[in-house]
Amino acid sequence: MLSTAVRKELVFYREKHKRNASMVFLQNHGVFVAADTPGEIDAIYARIVKTFQAAYRKAGVKTELQYGRLDGKTIMACAPKLRILASDGDRIAVTSSAPFAVAPEPLSPDHIVYTKSFPYRGAVRPAALDAFAKTKGYRPLVISRPGAVFACGSSLRNAMTAMIMAKDGAMVVQLSKAFGGPRYLDKRTRLFVENWELESYRKAISLARKKGRLEGKLAVVTGGAQGFGQGIAETLAAEGATVVVADMNLAGAQAVAAGICARQGSFTSFAVQVDVSNEKSVAAMMGQIVATCGGIDLFVSNAGVLRAGSVKTMALSDFDFVTRVNYTGYFLCVKHASAVMAAQNADGRGSLMDIVQVNSKSGLEGSNRNGAYAGGKFGAIGLTQSFAKELVADRIKVNAVCPGNYFEGPLWSDEKTGLFKQYLDAGKVPGAKSIADVKKYYESLVPMGRGCMPEDVARAIVYCVEQAYETGQAIPVTGGQVMLS
Repeated sequence: MLSTAVRKELVFYREKHKRNASMVFLQNHGVFVAADTPGEIDAIYARIVKTFQAAYRKAGVKTELQYGRLDGKTIMACAPKLRILASDGDRIAVTSSAPFAVAPEPLSPDHIVYTKSFPYRGAVRPAALDAFAKTKGYRPLVISRPGAVFACGSSLRNAMTAMIMAKDGAMVVQLSKAFGGPRYLDKRTRLFVENWELESYRKAISLARKKGRLEGKLAVVTGGAQGFGQGIAETLAAEGATVVVADMNLAGAQAVAAGICARQGSFTSFAVQVDVSNEKSVAAMMGQIVATCGGIDLFVSNAGVLRAGSVKTMALSDFDFVTRVNYTGYFLCVKHASAVMAAQNADGRGSLMDIVQVNSKSGLEGSNRNGAYAGGKFGAIGLTQSFAKELVADRIKVNAVCPGNYFEGPLWSDEKTGLFKQYLDAGKVPGAKSIADVKKYYESLVPMGRGCMPEDVARAIVYCVEQAYETGQAIPVTGGQVMLS
């Protein structure tokens, strides 16, 4: 219908002016240019833009989108709740921005397709959002509040797309003041687009991605820049989760996140910096996560350190360091992650949420000349069981997975700082003369004859998520080296 109408106008233009039109200004759609070469097309667009810019200057209209003051408290209070309240089913992704003047009505078909026709401006309460949905026939994808604007989608990618379109609409409203103000789509056109199956199909195709066992989940992996953490993050992403890679090593976390996006698609991962032993750092991490994607469905507390040594000679500073990261760090992460998760459950809807601590086989049995590490891991299982009993009221399951040794990872294999080198220097393996001797000894202790791999741990984590009737457990992933009795 649209192309037929445009063709009619082009024929009329040619008959009247004895030449073809080089520019088409299509109301509520865009500007189209035709020429013999790409260079000529660029020149025409440059002339159009220059003309517009002169009009903006004359009218005193700013050409950068104008933002208000961002309120972090508004984001923390609203985004987790909107994951459910703006959804027709399970939790969705919610991204946020500093406030801007959201267009009150649709300006183009794309705005209807990707942001719905109208934004929501009321209080973030179940009854208010339910009333909006009943009146409009859909739940809002764009929510404007004093201090922030939120955009929603079934994935972070979809939410980001909605935010881009919302800002585009706001920019059109702002710039069009130079020409008398915006002209929104009329009701007849709006209803046509809202009910046009082809537009719905186009949206589904453009935003589609392969489905996985964790599709739609927002997952966080601490210590995700290397080792077990990197492998876990990559496996969870391959299963459909949007993964936040958190680590003290921000550059390493960014590299892992970039690799995930390259394989799984845009906005399937992003990085944040965190020191899990520092409460301010953990709180800042949670704030950044909530601002970017709205909240958390799966928190994997993987960050950990190890310093081996005899109880007779270990320095208190080394013991405190290991305990602060492995034990206290786990507590701090659960403290702040569970608060966000509980807020997501404010309306009592949505699937169960999960906290999974990557513990160790050393949390199931003592470890010779490794008391600081084993003690912290034993204690963390006590925390897991205690957290599980408390947080079940918020629909949060808390479990631990206890991997065997990842011999190929840098924790073990680094020639200067790895555990094989530490254990060799500490004399932990009698008769060992080289790192190879130490590795061979530890492999011989595993009935399956190999060390634990990141994908082994990730499978156990996915099991914890899928198993709706499992909480407070410490699940061995040890190749048979440690068995529960």
